[in-house]
Amino acid sequence: MKRRSLGFIGAGRVTRIFLQAFINRKVSFKSISVIDPNNDVLTRIRKDFPGVDITADDLQKVVRNDVVFIALHPPVIMEMLEKVKPLLAETMILVSLAPKFTIEKISFKLDGFQNIARLIPNAPSVINKGYNPVCFSGGLSVTDKQLLTNIFEVLGKCIVVDEPKLEAYAIITAMLPTYFWFQFNELFEIGKKIGLSEEECRDGILETIKASVNTLFSSGLSTEEVTDLIPVKPISDHESEIKEIYRSRLLPLFEKIKP
Repeated sequence: MKRRSLGFIGAGRVTRIFLQAFINRKVSFKSISVIDPNNDVLTRIRKDFPGVDITADDLQKVVRNDVVFIALHPPVIMEMLEKVKPLLAETMILVSLAPKFTIEKISFKLDGFQNIARLIPNAPSVINKGYNPVCFSGGLSVTDKQLLTNIFEVLGKCIVVDEPKLEAYAIITAMLPTYFWFQFNELFEIGKKIGLSEEECRDGILETIKASVNTLFSSGLSTEEVTDLIPVKPISDHESEIKEIYRSRLLPLFEKIKP
C-alpha cells in the first residue's frame, strides 16, 4: 500500500480511528492528507499524526488521491459531494463512511461517477479489532475492491454485505459499544469499591464478558437455558425497562438513518 495515497474529508473521530489503526500496524502509504475547516481539530491531527498533510481549505489536494474517504455526518454529505464533483479523477475511489446515502444517490450527485464504496466503521478499529461491513459499487474493478479490502482489514474484520443491510449494521455494530461501555466501567468502579484491584477488575470483567457472549451464541443452549445458568439476577426487575429503552431509541433511530 506504500504506492497508494489516501485523502480524508473530515478530521473527526472516524478519521483519527483510521490513522491510529494504521500506526498500530505500521502500515504506510504514499501520502495521507486530511481536510477540515476546524483548525483546532487539524492541530490535534498534526500533533498526534505528524506525517499527515493537513489543510483547512485545499479540497483539491485531498480529493486528488487514490482513495478518498468522506468522513462526515450525513447532513453535510450532499453539499460536500457538490464541491467534490468537479475535482474527481477517473481512477480515484470514493469511500463513504456514513449511513443513509446509497451508492446510487452518491453516484447520481456525482454525475454518474462509479468508483464508490460504503463502509460502516466501528470504534474498536482504533485497536485493529473493528467489525466493518462494506459494500462496493458495480463499477469498481476487482483490483480496486482488493485494494480497499486490504486497507479495511487493517482496521479489523471486514465483511462484504448487501447495501440495504448497512444501516442495520450501523445500529447493531457501529453504535453497539456505546450501549455497554458505561456499564462495563460502572462494574469496574464497583469492583474497586468492594475490594478488587484495578487489574483484577479489568481481567475479570474482560474475560467474563467474552465468555458470556460466547455462551449465549456458541454454547448450543437456548436463550432461556443460558439465562437460567445463574440463579441470582440482581437487576432482573429492570429487564423490561431496559429492553424498552433499546426498542424505543434504536428502532426510531434506524428509521431515521434509512435511505
